[in-house]
Formats: sequence, structure tokens, C-alpha cells
Amino acid sequence: MTADPRILCITSYEKGQPFMRECAALGCRVILLTVEKLCDADWPRDILEELITMPEGLTQEQITNTVTWLGRTRKFDRIVALDEFDMEVAAHLREHMRIPGMGRTAIAHFRDKLAMRYAARAVGIVEPEFTRVLFHDEVREWMDRVPDPWVLKPRAEASAIGIRKMHTAEQVWQTLEELGDRQSHFVLEQFVPGDIFHVDGIVSEAEVVFAAVSGYGKPPMQVMHEGGVFTTRVLDRGSAETRALTAINAELIPALGMVRGVTHAEYIRGADGRYYFLEAAARVGGAFIADVVEFATGANLWREWARIEVASLRGLAYYPPEQKRLYAGSVLCLAKTAEPDTSMFTEPEIVLRLKKHHHAGLIVQSDHAARVKELVDGYAQRFAEAYLATAPVPEKPTA
Repeated sequence: MTADPRILCITSYEKGQPFMRECAALGCRVILLTVEKLCDADWPRDILEELITMPEGLTQEQITNTVTWLGRTRKFDRIVALDEFDMEVAAHLREHMRIPGMGRTAIAHFRDKLAMRYAARAVGIVEPEFTRVLFHDEVREWMDRVPDPWVLKPRAEASAIGIRKMHTAEQVWQTLEELGDRQSHFVLEQFVPGDIFHVDGIVSEAEVVFAAVSGYGKPPMQVMHEGGVFTTRVLDRGSAETRALTAINAELIPALGMVRGVTHAEYIRGADGRYYFLEAAARVGGAFIADVVEFATGANLWREWARIEVASLRGLAYYPPEQKRLYAGSVLCLAKTAEPDTSMFTEPEIVLRLKKHHHAGLIVQSDHAARVKELVDGYAQRFAEAYLATAPVPEKPTA
């Protein structure tokens, strides 16, 4: 391995700046490949070896041709997808170019909801009842056996994009008919109502070495489909929720095949008190979750991801950061105005006012989990009254 290895970062969205800066600080050359519309985005140009753009909508073959052409004069030691929707392309490139890292089969457990369902079931993780949408007699038998409501989910989307809630078999069959040849790209599962949690983790050598357990306010699916204020907060470290979800996550993530990297996994506590696995991603959580985790623990997940990648390519051990024992939470909503003014909120616990076009957002930090909950719950109601706007659910991701 050369003293200055080269990492190719691929992203279709503006994110991952701390990852690239940390790679450079650790002595790596960083090349960023992104789409043309982001050419003038706020990239860390001062540390990039090259910024290369490509048109949007290229096929996997076209991207492969682009990267292998670049590889004729540049030796890539690692390929990293900074966004969820570039991970399958990056996995294909690693296999095609014989570069270490997660391949297509491994990444499917973090992109394909059906694949992750089967992998979790194999190790006994509790999850909603589900069925593949393939053999129609199997689907029919499943609906006869499993009480509605059900949700039909795209297997390879993120967040709540494309999810449809259904109450009758007639609705399901009508939707499948409309989907036509696309129907096998969906998974049908039982809708389990309850409180939703997320665990944001760091994985090293197939072991979860860092985990921050948080709870959403309204379920993200409800916020996306019905509108509302998005909130999340890091839970009391001594709570039953934290202990249970830390243990479940420590078993699940290695079972999905993660060897090293960062993860964002979601769970729901059903009416029966059990925690059901919803989905997991091999990336840093969106919606400013990484900022909340950093204010609560001191760990920047983007930078730690970079440290893991660089340690791996140099054959060195990775050691997770020592955690601060603080608490943090966020409030975020789509706003009616382009640059909403949040100056009416003056509590000393406010540590960050989020800057995003047509969004209002705050992050708070405290020594006490109860104080964060009080602030986040109160702000959610005030945000709804002062700022909240609604928009149709996007058919494609926007960030």
C-alpha cells in the first residue's frame, strides 16, 4: 500500500464533506465523482485531488465505463458511496475492479428490504410478517393469514418513498396489476403501529463498537405522507429501550453482513411490547441525525467512517471514540418561507439552527434526557403553528 492511497467518493447528492476532509487529513488523496448539477455545490475543493462530474441518469454500464476510464491513469484503493442511492453502483464497481469492500450480495442486505428481511429472520430477529411479491398463490395465502392493514414497500427505496398502506386484498391486487412487471420489486408486510426508534452505529471487524439509540416523535412515514414536524432525540442511556435496542442491533448488523462502516437501523415497538426490525442502511442517517448524535456523544459519524476506511486499507486497527454522556434532539419541518426566522426560540440549550432552504430546524443539547424531551416536544407544537408547510410525497429522493 502506498503512503498516500486514493479514495474515490461517489455521490448523487450534496453530502459527505466531513468524510472527505477526514480522509484527506489522514493522508489520502480524494477524488469526488458527482453529477453535473452539483458541480458548484459546497464541496471541500481545497482538499480534493479532483472533482469530476457526470450527467444525471447514466446507466450502471455507463458509470462503469466512466470510472474504469478514470482508472487507466488513477489507481483507486477504495470506492465509497456517500449516499444511499449510489451504493449498488459502488458495490458493482468494487467487484468489477476487484477493489476491497462490500459487493453486490452484501450491500443488498442494506438496500433490498426483502433481502434484509430474510437475513434477519435467519437469526431470529423479530420483524413484521412479510411476503415476497412473486408467486400469487403465496401472496393470497399470506393475506388470508395475516390481518390487515398491510404496507406495500419498494424493495430498494429509502425513507418512506413509495410506501402504500392497504386494508383489503382488492386494493393489493389492483395495485399489483398497475405495477405490472415492477411488482416483484416490492415487498408486502404487515403494518405494525407503535413507537419508532433508530440506532446509529459504527461497525469494526463485524462488531458494533458504537451505538446511539434515539426515538422519533411522529413516525417518519406519517410525517412524509401526512405532513408534520419531524423530531428525534437520543434516549436515556439507562432506559429499557436503550438496553434492548443496543442488544438487538448488536446481533442484527453482523448478521446482515456488515464488516466495517456505519449503519442506521430502524425498529418499532409494537403493542405487544416487542421490538420489530424495520430496515437498516449502510450509511450515515439523514435529516441531521448525524448532528444530533455528535452533540450527544461527541462522535462525528462521517469522520469515524473515514477513519475506519483508512485504517482498513492500511491494515491498522480502528478504535472508536470515547463517548460524551450528553443528550441531544432535533426539530425539523418544511417551512412556508424560504429562510424561516427561528430567533423567537431563545433557550440556552439550543446549539444549532439548521440552515436548509424552505426548512425550519433546531438542535438542542443538555446533560439530561428529560430536558431534551421537554424542549423537543414543546418546539414541535410551536413549529407546527409558526412554520409548517406541506408538500406531496416525492416519487424520487430529494436529498
